[in-house]
Amino acid sequence: MARKHRSGGGQPPPSRPAQRSGGGQPPPSRPAQRSGGGQPPPSRPAQRPSKRPVEYSILYTATLCLLAGGAVMVYSASSAESLLSGSGDASFYLKRYVMFGLVGLVVLHAASRHGLAVIRSLTPLLLVASFALTVAVMLPGLGVTVNGATRWLGAGPLQFQPSELLKVSIVLYAAQLLAARPKACKTLGGLVKPLLLVVGAACLLLMKQPDMGTAMVICFAVGALLVVAGTPVRLLGGIFAALTMAAMLLAIVEPYRRERLTAFLDPFSDAGDTGFQAVQALTALGSGGLFGVGLGESVQKIFYLPEAHTDMILAIIGEELGLIGVLGTIVLYGMIGYAGLRTAKMARDLHSKLLAAGITSLIMCQATLNFFAVMGMAPLTGIPLPFLSYGATNLIVLMGAMGLLLNVAATGGKAARRAPAKPLLEALEGGRGRRERELPGRQRRAAR
Repeated sequence: MARKHRSGGGQPPPSRPAQRSGGGQPPPSRPAQRSGGGQPPPSRPAQRPSKRPVEYSILYTATLCLLAGGAVMVYSASSAESLLSGSGDASFYLKRYVMFGLVGLVVLHAASRHGLAVIRSLTPLLLVASFALTVAVMLPGLGVTVNGATRWLGAGPLQFQPSELLKVSIVLYAAQLLAARPKACKTLGGLVKPLLLVVGAACLLLMKQPDMGTAMVICFAVGALLVVAGTPVRLLGGIFAALTMAAMLLAIVEPYRRERLTAFLDPFSDAGDTGFQAVQALTALGSGGLFGVGLGESVQKIFYLPEAHTDMILAIIGEELGLIGVLGTIVLYGMIGYAGLRTAKMARDLHSKLLAAGITSLIMCQATLNFFAVMGMAPLTGIPLPFLSYGATNLIVLMGAMGLLLNVAATGGKAARRAPAKPLLEALEGGRGRRERELPGRQRRAAR
């Protein structure tokens, strides 16, 4: 009887086999910990290279859309004139635009992958080279004069405009300088010695060509960069007032600039001479209405509107595609502006932040000046529309700048998105440490 009492009626206790073998089956928790149910843990795929940030996708998509639209509109704006009075080939400018666009895409992809890593060391060399090429334009026998302006180097179909490279190199130099000396933007002396002297020298060279439009783009882009860098408002206001007075003085002194200013104020007073281009641009925009006259059906592009495929291509867009086409173009540039500023905000370091802000400001200032000039809200300065207008140097250089912006979006955005989690984690760890210090020694070891 004593044996029966110890063994529970001749049967083993029910709890012991359950603890040893789990009912003849292995414990359910061990296979799950070893193999995860035959599948890899769900956290591992998240640690692999993720997709590009949304800002990268927006910038890349908007750029490709502008390139595609530029190819269509350059062909539409130039085909009739090229066929009738040019080379006899209706697709002459289209072929060149596509060729330069492909070169620009190669530069864009190279800069988007490796540009940010080498741009710091190449910026001084790029600045010196762009200044030297801009000076070479004014040397006898080297510069090429077109429509009264000497802005190009080269011969025949292979011509290069150094001012396009100069404006990008100045933005890169300003971003690098302000990142290395962040306190320099707080005082006028700190700005004048390294930065404003270089900007002033570049503007004087450009005014000598003459190319007032590019000088205005440089000033506006550098001004936007100073705003991002934290320059005081009073200092910015004083610099802007001084530049405005200087621009007005230069416009009044030079006869052709004075004519452009009066044509801007009242283009219909001399619609056959000084105001001819402005009047034809407004006529093209007004003829388009809401939906336009149809793609390829523009009348103003045939011997009426000068430079229809370059700086006046927006007028052809308005005539053929109407207000819808103009608004669509504005949306694409708005996408670049939004994604570019978001990229600057989330950049991982000050240099990347200023670089992204400077390139975005450069593109947006150039597009805004072109819009205002075509719509009669600013004097005509010959500024092409980024990625849309025909122009080899402008297209390739801006594609390279966009590649740098894409590089910042791809590398800086990820680090910036992870940055807010670090202070939160440190705060949580600090709170946990304080709570553990308040516990007795045995409870503290158990909590750990």
